[in-house]
Amino acid sequence: MTDYKNLKLIASSSPHIRSNEDTRSIMLDVIIALIPALAMSVYNFGWRALTATVWSAAFAVFWEWLYRKLLKKPQSIGDLSAVVTGMLVAFVCPVTLPYWMLVIGDFFAIVVVKQLYGGIGTNFLNPALAGRAALLACYATAMTRWVAPGTRAAIVGSTADVVTAATPMAIMKEGDFSALTSVYSVSDMFLGKVGGSLGEVSALMLFLGGVYLIVRKVISWHTPVAYIGTVAILCLIAAPAGTGAVTYMLYNVFGGGLMLGAIFMATDYATSPVTKKGQIIFGIGCGLLTCFIRRFGSYPEGVCYSILVMNCTTWLLDKYIRPTIYGAPKKEKKEAAAK
Repeated sequence: MTDYKNLKLIASSSPHIRSNEDTRSIMLDVIIALIPALAMSVYNFGWRALTATVWSAAFAVFWEWLYRKLLKKPQSIGDLSAVVTGMLVAFVCPVTLPYWMLVIGDFFAIVVVKQLYGGIGTNFLNPALAGRAALLACYATAMTRWVAPGTRAAIVGSTADVVTAATPMAIMKEGDFSALTSVYSVSDMFLGKVGGSLGEVSALMLFLGGVYLIVRKVISWHTPVAYIGTVAILCLIAAPAGTGAVTYMLYNVFGGGLMLGAIFMATDYATSPVTKKGQIIFGIGCGLLTCFIRRFGSYPEGVCYSILVMNCTTWLLDKYIRPTIYGAPKKEKKEAAAK
């Protein structure tokens, strides 16, 4: 017979849904989805890309473990969310960034942005992008030193002698689109034979990772499609005079951190809307801000800040874009939506 006196029951709010998915399995899928882009970065920049990513992931886990140890909170490093954050911090940084700077970026992402707000699911900013923004504010020179594609950065020691090159977005920002097309072709942009942050260069590999996540139902298509689609449409409409609209659009879609941001950053569960309509509006907002910053801002790339700004609107989208109550009369649905 069951010992009902010693049976531990956990009461929680409805709905009660049985699922084999947990945070660890979701994060493991994200790690798997990031591997193709990591492989391309190793091919482009050498083994330092791998060591930097592993180093960043290790210290992200360390900071989370240390914080929760000091505050005597249950350990959460087993859910692999810190590993994902550490990988993404490395992905949005140049491969030549000193290892100690990655440690600082991980600290800001894990401790300041994630843990101080209560841990996974309670932060309102994407930790990896916030870590990148902090590093860019503190170490602008190191964060904007890009390695030319095909150049191998040393795993340890100085990287001062590596060949550097401007990124496609930086060349485009100068206004000479013909210079960009003469240096990088559309196929170079798509495959990843360009300079840029460690994990953002290959649109193809990031796309494959995104397809994997959608098939696995880890993310939905709404935010990525709305984000990338908005950028594509605006670039077609507002292409500079003398440039082919389609070509200009493709360079903007394949270039910079758009694919990485749209697939892996803007879809973050904690910092993006929960409803499908909210996710579409969120993606459109990210796309608008990205195009605005790229075209009119002083910084050549706008993905990081566009997502961080839209992260601050997630609560508003969740508040005013609510799903209707199943089975409720129309009048009650309207009243529920207005609350």
